[in-house]
Formats: sequence, C-alpha cells, structure tokens
Amino acid sequence: MKAFRYRLRPTKAQEAALTEQLRLCRQLYNCALEERIGAYKKEKKTISGYDQMKALPEIKEALPEYKGVYSQVLQDVLKRLDRTYQSFFRRVKQGAKKVGFPRFKGAGWYDSLTYPQLGFSVSGDVAYFSKIGNIRLRLSRPLEGKLKTATITRDCGEWYVSYVCEVEPQPLPETGSSVGVDVGTTWFAITSDGEFVENPRYLQGSMKKLRVVQRSLSRKKRGSGQRKKVKAQVAKLHRKVRRQRLDFHHKTAAKLVRGNDLIAHEDLNVGGLGRGNLARAIHDVGWGQFFQILAAKAANAGRQVARVNPAYTSQACHQCGHTCKANRVSQSRFVCVNCGHQDNADVNAARNILGRAVPLSQNVAAVSASVV
Repeated sequence: MKAFRYRLRPTKAQEAALTEQLRLCRQLYNCALEERIGAYKKEKKTISGYDQMKALPEIKEALPEYKGVYSQVLQDVLKRLDRTYQSFFRRVKQGAKKVGFPRFKGAGWYDSLTYPQLGFSVSGDVAYFSKIGNIRLRLSRPLEGKLKTATITRDCGEWYVSYVCEVEPQPLPETGSSVGVDVGTTWFAITSDGEFVENPRYLQGSMKKLRVVQRSLSRKKRGSGQRKKVKAQVAKLHRKVRRQRLDFHHKTAAKLVRGNDLIAHEDLNVGGLGRGNLARAIHDVGWGQFFQILAAKAANAGRQVARVNPAYTSQACHQCGHTCKANRVSQSRFVCVNCGHQDNADVNAARNILGRAVPLSQNVAAVSASVV
C-alpha cells in the first residue's frame, strides 16, 4: 500500500459543502459516543459499531441533511469510533497508566472524511467524490496502482486528498552493502560507515516565532475573531515545521535505502523516551516517523530493515565485545578498557547495531528459503 497526497482546489460552494459534511460527521461521532456511554450507564449494555451502522437509514429519515453525505463516509465515522473503543480496551488490558477514554470531538477537532471503498475516482487533474462532485486537483505526481481509499482532509484552511493505492514493489538492484544506524539528538543519525547526518532541529529553529505568536494568542479573548486569526498563524507555523521534518525524513531514508541492502537500527521505545527530560528534543527529531518511512521505502525497494535490541550498544566494544560503562569516556569518545580500541562512541554503537542485525537477517533468509 502506498499513499499519494494532493492539494484540492474546491470552489466556494464545494468548500461550504465539505465544511458542512465535516460538521455532520462530527455530530454523528459525538451522538454515537453519547449513545454508547448512556447505554452502558443505564443498562450496562454494550453497543457495537455494527449495531450503530444498522441505524443509519433511520437517522437519514429523521434528519434529511444526512442524505447529503455518502453512506460509506457515514459508516466510516462509526467504524472510527469503534476503533477508538477497541484501542481503549486494549490499553486497559495491557495495564497502561493512561488509558484515554474516547472523548467528544469539539469544533475544529474533526477534519477528515474517508471514502473506504467506493464513491470516488480520479480523471486527470479532476477528482470526483460522491455527494460533492468534481473538484480540481493539483496532480503533483502521477498516481500508481489500484485505488483503494480516499481521505479528504482540512489542514489550516486548505483541503487535501490522500489516496491509498495497492502498488507492485519496485526492487532496486543489490548493492552488497549493509549499514547500521545509531540515532540521537546531537546528530540525527550516525552510520557504521562513519557518516554523520546533522540534526536540523526545525522546531528549535522556529521557537522564536512561535513564542511571539503564542504570547499574542494568550492575550486574545476566547471566541473573538482576532483569536481565530492568531490561532491560525500558530497552526501554520507548526505545519511548516511538520512538513520540513517530513521532507528531511523522506530524503534521509531514501539515501539509506538506495545505498544498502540491509539497514539496521535500534528498536527504541520512542513513546517512552518522549516522556522524559529530553521530550522536546526527541519530538523534534521525530525518530518514530523516520523509522516508519524507512520501513515503507525499504519494503517497496526490496530492501531489509532490522530492528535490534538497543541494550548496551553504546557500552560494548565493537572489536573485542567487552561491555563496560567505563568504555564510554565521554559523549563522543569510546576507549575500551580491555583491548584499548578507540573510536567515536556513536560510530562504535552503529557498528554494534549492524553486528547484531547480520545474524537476524541470515536467520530470516534461511527461513524464507526453507518455506520456498
């Protein structure tokens, strides 16, 4: 599966129709959540997403405005709520400290419509959506494969569509090269080949502008037009940071995938690390998003990505294997107390990561060969 995102150019009438559909979907989501909560409180009864979907024809008869929204879009709203409930119960069973019960969606917190199977198509630079019509599309790159789903999103007053397509992998020729990657906050990534990738720190670079606008926002009266304008400025600044980071991750991952058959990195608990003392720096660097993009590009190119146990990769000597906290003299220096091997601490860690990944890749290859 591969996603393609494009900018939509709706007319004012189409934009008003899209906004109204978002309002109706948000209202349906909140009413369905209220129904579930009320049924459990009063009768200890659990209502499933399927039960609520069966009631959609009755809702359309009672509220004719819902006839203007495509049926599968309404079904997806209820499926979305059902997935939220399933995630909540999963966290409860896992014993999580913060389980996060499903919440009602306020204005501005429901910004997407999904066509899960039918009701949409693309012809040139025109996108068709049932109950909305033809909308001009900025086709920045050609679509590939078979269309599966379409999601319309409102982002800072602009409209986008994301198509998920089923595509055939496009394997790249083998390079005979493998690399280990150690990620950090001082440097974004350090490879076992000794390459250092700088950490761009996009959020930190925008903090001065963000502080000014956020202070202005805090002084504006809630509900006023001026507050809405300043709030939009804050959202656009965050969107710019998000886009810069995404572009950087795509380019870095593409370079690693093109040059190596095997890419190894630590299997980090990014969510847990993001709640520590370095939370802002870790969220700014965006390891979780980068690992997802790397895995997707590797799968499309026929490459292999190995996630290895991160324990003691920064304390073990790559040459003799001796593991000791004293080996790491400083943030950047590594001197083995056993064999005297000296290296950059992050490069040494990246080589340990690659060393742990090679046996894993050989086992996977052996299992695949036996299956064949």
